Amino acid sequence: MPTPSLASLPIRRLTPRDLSACADLSENRGWPREEHKWGFLLTAGRGYGIDDPDGGLIAACVVTRYGPQDRPDLAAIGMVLVAERHARRGVGRRLMRHVVSTMETTPLTLYATPYGRPLYEELGFKVTGRAEMVRGHFRPQGPESSVATRAATAEDLSSIVRLDEEVFGADRTSLITRLPAFADQLCVAEDNGRIIGYAAAWPNLDTQVVGPLIARDTETAQALITTLAARTDRPLRTDIDVRHEGLLAWARERGLASVSSNAVMVYGSTELPGDWTRRFAPLTVAAG
Repeated sequence: MPTPSLASLPIRRLTPRDLSACADLSENRGWPREEHKWGFLLTAGRGYGIDDPDGGLIAACVVTRYGPQDRPDLAAIGMVLVAERHARRGVGRRLMRHVVSTMETTPLTLYATPYGRPLYEELGFKVTGRAEMVRGHFRPQGPESSVATRAATAEDLSSIVRLDEEVFGADRTSLITRLPAFADQLCVAEDNGRIIGYAAAWPNLDTQVVGPLIARDTETAQALITTLAARTDRPLRTDIDVRHEGLLAWARERGLASVSSNAVMVYGSTELPGDWTRRFAPLTVAAG
């Protein structure tokens, strides 16, 4: 029986049952398996993939919609992967075109590696910013912050969702309400009883990823990171918007070295919505 061409293989919706296949695909491309993150994204977002007739997946990606589900305000694309033996054969381009077509007029965003950026530019995505990944064992130093922080409670969740929508520029309830189960830590910063920032730390291999990081100002962001770092012995990792130069410099002084950077790209819009001055780091670059 002849092997079907790549162009004839259907693109289908992925479900949480495809978790192992997605992790296998990550491993195939030299990425960590990241099953914890894949599971979260396949539940909070919509996965798309192409099955390999020989088993497993040829390609996959995840789209996370924000705002009304029937008419999203924004969608983030992430985890775009093509199996090594099918790379550079147009599979990623076909999958991305399918996603763009499926989302119709919804503005799209993604974080692009230098390797993936040419494809996204070809499809019409434009660079609107950059995020710097920093990683390392956090070393606290200097005077203690005057910003009050504490562990978040169930009663805080509605306030966190409202603050997140105000800063992010779109309703992310479906994502934020899953944070308590996904993250090891979720904390808030307060000023006279009002929540002025929040951050989560979640496990990814041997690190704790800090994200989302939403804060009134740089001092508040620093206090949230310090609080999260004090409750883990693992290295921290986060992706900081490079416009927050003060936070980046502060993080480097405390042992977090720059590892890589990704271009923030958009499609169907000139820039991301919301207030970037209070948006310091994403939950993950795969979900914006």
